[in-house]
Amino acid sequence: MDDFFERKKKELNIELNEIQKLAVMQSEGPLLLLSCPGSGKTTTIIMKIGYLLEEKNVPASRIKAITFSRASARDMAERFKKFFPDQKPVEFSTIHSLAFTITRQFLQKTGVTYDLIEGSNSRKGSVQKHFLLKDLYKKVLKEDCTEDELTALSTFISSLKNRMIPFNEWQEIEGPFERAGQIALQYEQMKTRTYKHLLLDFDDMLTIAEQALRTDEELAAYYQGLYDYLLTDESQDTSLVQHRIIEHIVAFHGNLCVVADDDQSIYTWRGAEPDYLLDFKKVYPDAQLLKMERNYRSSKEIVDASALFIERNKNRYPKKMHTANPEAGPIQIKQLEDPKRQLEYITYELLNEQRLNEVAILFRNNSSSTLYVNELHRRGIPFYMKDADDKFFSHWVVEDILNFMRLSFNMTRKDIFLKIIMKMNAYISRSMIITFERTNTRGNVFDSFMECVDLKKDQIDKLKHYQEVYDKIPQMRPAQVIRMIRYELDYEEALKSRAKKFGFRFDQLSTILDTLEGIASQLKTMVEFANRLKELEQAVQKAKYHPSENAVTLSTFHSAKGLEFRRVFMIDLVKGIIPSDEDEKDRTLLEEARRLFYVGMTRAKERLELLSYQSVDGKQKEDSKFINEMRGILMKPEERKMEKLQKADVSIPLNPDGICQREELSVGMHISHRVFGRGTIQEITDEMVSILFGNTEKRLSLEMVLSRRLLEKVAV
Repeated sequence: MDDFFERKKKELNIELNEIQKLAVMQSEGPLLLLSCPGSGKTTTIIMKIGYLLEEKNVPASRIKAITFSRASARDMAERFKKFFPDQKPVEFSTIHSLAFTITRQFLQKTGVTYDLIEGSNSRKGSVQKHFLLKDLYKKVLKEDCTEDELTALSTFISSLKNRMIPFNEWQEIEGPFERAGQIALQYEQMKTRTYKHLLLDFDDMLTIAEQALRTDEELAAYYQGLYDYLLTDESQDTSLVQHRIIEHIVAFHGNLCVVADDDQSIYTWRGAEPDYLLDFKKVYPDAQLLKMERNYRSSKEIVDASALFIERNKNRYPKKMHTANPEAGPIQIKQLEDPKRQLEYITYELLNEQRLNEVAILFRNNSSSTLYVNELHRRGIPFYMKDADDKFFSHWVVEDILNFMRLSFNMTRKDIFLKIIMKMNAYISRSMIITFERTNTRGNVFDSFMECVDLKKDQIDKLKHYQEVYDKIPQMRPAQVIRMIRYELDYEEALKSRAKKFGFRFDQLSTILDTLEGIASQLKTMVEFANRLKELEQAVQKAKYHPSENAVTLSTFHSAKGLEFRRVFMIDLVKGIIPSDEDEKDRTLLEEARRLFYVGMTRAKERLELLSYQSVDGKQKEDSKFINEMRGILMKPEERKMEKLQKADVSIPLNPDGICQREELSVGMHISHRVFGRGTIQEITDEMVSILFGNTEKRLSLEMVLSRRLLEKVAV
């Protein structure tokens, strides 16, 4: 078969390694192809399809390739056409597209009609999924549903279906908030309440397709005979119901190639089943296993460190990612003073970049992007948003802040007052709101409310305090106003209560307020602030749909999967963000968070910078657990020796000339370190001292260097 590979080398200038060749030639029976980042999986898949066509003479119509997204399907179809222009096109599609075809055929056969309630294909005027869920939420919980809750509820229902949880267990599954399982069950009942007519969302296409292939022998036989070879890409992100659909289709011939990387499984929260890959031979006992471990993308430093980092996960296939690429410079770990300094550092680095389209800023939470959007837009640095967070600007927290501000312009606005009074932590009940709403009143809303509603003394005292705060607001700059809203009007306390009641993460809500404060800090009036938010919202839309050709990419770690950049900044790497507090409490979640961090690292080709900060609003922050792991991995042999020396329970003679007092150290001082030699002090904090040794900056424990007198002052 070398003729095929030699021919393609001449035609396409593509030379496969030995493992890739084995993967291409392994055509009969099931194959699990584990593909490390940057290992050329797409090229291998396309070459495998070409091999089936040219060497095995398989008709194109008998081959089916299933991808994770429509974008991937388009990309692979274009790549196939480029590699094999004379061949008939092979069918590339998503699993949802295939499932919908099966579902439609099954429902037509059983005489059931349907309406799609999700996506662009849903019929105009039909019921929409989000409205249905909002109505049920209010019916069950007697509260209006926020966009956060709606998203969480939708994801929860999707996860239940994708994991094939029986309906009778739904109410027992822990949801994002109280009684989520009950709402989910009522949602399903409502969609099927009309005889012989269904309301279908995206996940119903999967569950009905699986049911059809499992119960309808004639339909199953048709699809089992439709294709002779199936290939699935990004299978680490495939859910149980999706795997089952594939199992049904290949049941006759078993010619299945599953391309995946269990180390990049980052979607279990929406139903992906990475354990399915670990149990692959239980489902397909005759399966072959191949590992594509050579990374063609990244520098030696990035590949070596990433490989060691992901090995800390236990629930995985053992792999040894390696590369023949040369070194390109060390991975940088930087701890900045605060998020503002982090932003400034990246901004100035970008101003010195000529090829911005080869640079990415990656973060875990989408809310992190807004401050960067503000600063990049302000400085005229073009940016592209992989997953534009335009929802930030319509988030209920943002709307709350704007409503607080709107009331200050007209203290008689009863409609605005009614929207925010329950956000002031004055323990106002809904019945009080209804009473006030039904009363005809004029004048200052605080006075009117206290006159119309029966209140306790402590409630009256609070409302009077709030009224005094509002008297000060018109003279203040918008950043000051936001701080007054947070702390003087008790909005932050109200947020904590709401987070506890509905299962929100308060730290994420607080981050939104920090972001708004950051945007407001450059502005003089509340009107300017409101206009700036609109301006940024438009900029985000433009950055998503009409980006500049030379634009820096802003993306979450999740959305960056599959992409690559010459230089990558991973930001906000502090405890509580990645891994989150929830991640650290659960080994399974912690391993997924580590996989997510690994995905971020392996996007970089030459330069990777891991950034954290010391504090936010004066509150100390700890570095991410993963940052500390990376410090250990990057530690050089002499540094490990030093660490062992420091930890050893032996008596080490102290240098009588060594510095032992914090006051003796200063930035710019030239020193000599017992192990690392001569250096210059760059920064001193309460816990660390940063010293530049040659071209390498090291952060050392202040307590350690002082107590062991490891530094000695030297002349220039």
